[in-house]
Amino acid sequence: MMPRFALPLLIALSLAAPAAQAQEDVGPGLGAMLRGLDKINAQSSDLELATGETGLIGSLSVTLDDCRYPLDNPAGDAFAYLTIRDSRADDPSRPIFEGWMMASSPALNALDHFRYDIWVLNCVLPEGAMLPQDAPAEAEEPLPEAQGEEADRPVD
Repeated sequence: MMPRFALPLLIALSLAAPAAQAQEDVGPGLGAMLRGLDKINAQSSDLELATGETGLIGSLSVTLDDCRYPLDNPAGDAFAYLTIRDSRADDPSRPIFEGWMMASSPALNALDHFRYDIWVLNCVLPEGAMLPQDAPAEAEEPLPEAQGEEADRPVD
């Protein structure tokens, strides 16, 4: 007979195994392009930040700590670590958001603010980072020519 805790442990281990395999290789970006939305005025604005730089969207101070992108598809996603503070808050030095945001899933770890939404659009790529459409096409190798009697025989 199996102990009571064995089944939940087996289920947890089987669910964790695919997650470990799902990690992709990422590279560091030079910065990030963010978009902010003022929900009261229905105004959106884009903000490009270099890594370590701070910019303003309304009363929010946004600091980009890091931006990473998938090496196999740089334009496909972006992962940005942001620290966001509100100058109108009781303690403006205390972050109202600190963590990773993903361009492909902005709601996964979103800023919860009554007036502003902020999300990541993409990373600023280093010089020479190749996008999938820029990658050199693989040349097709010609088929080997048949030699001898087999070349004269019709194919069935």
